Amino acid sequence: MVENILDGAEYLFSKRGLDGVTLRDVAERVGIHVTLLNYYFKDKVNLFEAVFARRAGVTSGRRMVALEQYEAESAGKPTVEGALRAFLDTDFDLYYQGGEGWMNYAAFCARVSNTPEGALLMDEHFDPVVLKLVEILKKALPDYSDEEIFWGYHFVSGSLMNTLARTGRIDRLSGGVCHSDDYPAIKKRMARFMAAGFLSLKR
Repeated sequence: MVENILDGAEYLFSKRGLDGVTLRDVAERVGIHVTLLNYYFKDKVNLFEAVFARRAGVTSGRRMVALEQYEAESAGKPTVEGALRAFLDTDFDLYYQGGEGWMNYAAFCARVSNTPEGALLMDEHFDPVVLKLVEILKKALPDYSDEEIFWGYHFVSGSLMNTLARTGRIDRLSGGVCHSDDYPAIKKRMARFMAAGFLSLKR
């Protein structure tokens, strides 16, 4: 029952955000009475946080393993693209191969990351893996200031969130040449594109 509730809430939050969803909306989607929803989750914020936390440990854990493995394999000579591929590609594979639930979670995170409540959850659940990426990027770019490294990550994060949101805008804009849910195509290009951006920051 709890998993069904989380699935339903995840879908609704991914489409409407925290403020656009009521507990009654979730109950109707799952097909239960709202009092049962209150039994499992005391309020909407508690449900929202549970939806966020359910998959956060999986994605952050997988990326941490990938980053640590890449760091070891690079033998002290990491590249920007290599670090970004460990960080980005690992997530794209998880979302794409994980099915609709994981795709909904990706859109959910993208939608809420730019809200105060979502940003706090991002801090809580994802800061360690982001700081690990930054640590490796500093090794790859030893002459870069912390300021440039963190701005570079900020731009990567913005592009990633826009991509995970799957709004369909790129589909319409490109006349169907590109598709917002074509994660293999995105994976093929994003790390390379972002690495070039990092390298352009110091002139």
